[in-house]
Amino acid sequence: MNLQNPKKFKILLDQAHEVALNVLRPISRKYDKAEHAYPKELDMLASLLDGMNDGGEGINAGAAVGKRGSQDDSNKNGVNMSTALGIIEMCYGDTGLLLSMPRQGLGNSAIAAVANDEQLERFKGTWAAMAITEPNFGSDSAAIRTTATKDGDDYILNGEKIFVTSGERADSVVVWATLDKKLGRAAIKSFVVPKGTAGMTVERLEHKLGIKASDTAVIRFDQCRVPAENLLGNAEIDVAKGFAGVMETFDNTRPLVAAMAIGCAKASLERIKEIFRDQLDSNYATPYLQCSNLAAQIYKMEAEWEAARLLMLKAAWMADNKKPNSKEASIAKAKAGRVGNDITLKCVELAASVGYSETELLEKWARDSKILDIFEGTQQIQQLIIARRELGKSSSELK
Repeated sequence: MNLQNPKKFKILLDQAHEVALNVLRPISRKYDKAEHAYPKELDMLASLLDGMNDGGEGINAGAAVGKRGSQDDSNKNGVNMSTALGIIEMCYGDTGLLLSMPRQGLGNSAIAAVANDEQLERFKGTWAAMAITEPNFGSDSAAIRTTATKDGDDYILNGEKIFVTSGERADSVVVWATLDKKLGRAAIKSFVVPKGTAGMTVERLEHKLGIKASDTAVIRFDQCRVPAENLLGNAEIDVAKGFAGVMETFDNTRPLVAAMAIGCAKASLERIKEIFRDQLDSNYATPYLQCSNLAAQIYKMEAEWEAARLLMLKAAWMADNKKPNSKEASIAKAKAGRVGNDITLKCVELAASVGYSETELLEKWARDSKILDIFEGTQQIQQLIIARRELGKSSSELK
């Protein structure tokens, strides 16, 4: 197994690294202070990403699990891998700005995971937010109460969604709703609702601890009429399959959120190593037990960071090679989310007054990293999913 970055992604990753340093970092503090202001500088970057994505592998929030219908069983490093590696570099610059990138919304991953071929083509180029969470539940997506009622050639949506990333800015919102509450998880489907659709209202934008450059919306659906063709994938309710079709979205996005945490933590690690470079052994020749306490803490963080990175790469590689990766995606997200937050906070602590000051970005990275251990399924939910997979238990058997 070769654990180095694939050579074919070198130009892409070099470009992403330069963007992080020369575009995102210089405006990072500006949009941290100007919460909810749209970063106009991202329009140029979005066009650049579109160009890279047209060539195949790029940085694409709509990374899908392999090519549909492909019988090629050779080893692949495809769009999931390139996206994850690119996200690391972009979040090395700024996580909130990465989450604000046009046409790179979390809803794009939902479209890629669930949509049929006709829908993939029809929604190509859209910027899609994803609306899952509701006021009455957090990480338990099966508790969705937003309803979708069939009416002729349309569905009528009613309900409220909270914590919708890019909910105000995106071109469309992928809304998770139930066709029949009595049938539980199996009846939950996702719908693409274009911006401006009658009955869909952005109620407010949230004020947050971190990722302030990214808008987080509360959206209400009141008799919102959506064409039936906008229901992603199969409209039939398959009780036997249950929630599996919708959960493919999370298998798709959780490695990418892990990559965000790894990128943000990478920035903090590099900065703390730069601050204390005179007290560190750059060749790692000094045995761990003979290091200073400061050096030992930094080396331990590096080891944890590398473990999280490798777990994320495994989950992304499995997705590219059409291997079921639900457990691995949750492992990667759980490890990276926790480690990323631990590292950024520890770096603030070690840097003391320098880390706490707004003259540095260390305190901002610590604030930004916390959400990466929460959204797309909290740390606790990830551990529950992992336990179910390990023990062979259903969600009803292990809660």
